[in-house]
Amino acid sequence: MFNNPILFFICGLGVFNGFLVALYFLFFNREKRVQNFLFGLLVLFLSMRIGKSLYVIFTPREERNITLIQIGLSACFLIGVSLFYYIRASLENKKDFPFKWKLNFGILGIIITVLGFIFPYEYAKGFWNSYFVYVIYFVWGIYIVASGFILKNIGKKLISKSEETTTSELWLIWVYIANLLIFVAYLIGMFYLYLVGTITFSIVFYVLLIFFLSKKNREEIFKDIPEKYASKKIVESEAESLLEKLNQLVEEEALYKNTDIKISDVAKEIKITPHKLSQLLNDNLGKSFAAFMNAYRIEEAKKLLEKRKDLTLEAIGFEAGFSSKSNFYATFKKTVGLTPSQFQKQFL
Repeated sequence: MFNNPILFFICGLGVFNGFLVALYFLFFNREKRVQNFLFGLLVLFLSMRIGKSLYVIFTPREERNITLIQIGLSACFLIGVSLFYYIRASLENKKDFPFKWKLNFGILGIIITVLGFIFPYEYAKGFWNSYFVYVIYFVWGIYIVASGFILKNIGKKLISKSEETTTSELWLIWVYIANLLIFVAYLIGMFYLYLVGTITFSIVFYVLLIFFLSKKNREEIFKDIPEKYASKKIVESEAESLLEKLNQLVEEEALYKNTDIKISDVAKEIKITPHKLSQLLNDNLGKSFAAFMNAYRIEEAKKLLEKRKDLTLEAIGFEAGFSSKSNFYATFKKTVGLTPSQFQKQFL
């Protein structure tokens, strides 16, 4: 038992605010989205688990209510599944709650409820503390791993910086990291310092709250994730047809010479969504839209460097479609291995 009032205030405030956030997303949020409901469940179960820890840490053993302790442990059994389906619902832009997901929640809920009746914590502390607690953390850990796996595409994009990561994608990464830290903290707490899980929750809760409170972030966080992560890979025959149309359009219209060309402009011409075009380029060519257009610009610049001795290097860059001299030089050197002037000297 601890008697530090500052620690109690910090941890207690985190748990209290966690319950408020959970109630808001479960009952009072105007946007009745599956994702918001699942996020509310996730925060609720986390708050119940952390609240149980706080209660045990700061309440004398002889004064503890055993029912509250059992409820806290039971809630822990449902944290992982809530995280997993929250992330899936966000990535797949779910508009309703699939029956299989409800069934999964139901099965886990029945298991923990039945065990609670058969082995009430008050009379079976050994069962809960020495055996079933490991099952609880194992189930939580399995869903943590599964959640990380379905986030791998966003993680790759974030690391490679091949495309801009949206605020809603960053939010999912932050939520996942927060849950991972809490999980690890509780594993450490089982063998070293029990309080570490409760403190970790309060810290990550307020970090996420600061991120959420930014007006721009608040408006973007709960928008649908780009379709790339919600759709299956484009079949090979369709991809080949689309790439043929794309290359024909870019070459015939010399679209690469337009420095302001956007992926939405090109997608509209070949009658697909910008997200599908982005997926086509990434999955089949391993390139972002910018890299795809720059490849055409480099080839055009090579031709101009060989034939147009009357143009300055800067003018050649603009003629080929580059928006600036520095961008032209950097992209050309990276792609060709020579600067534009070094390349041109071969033809003098």
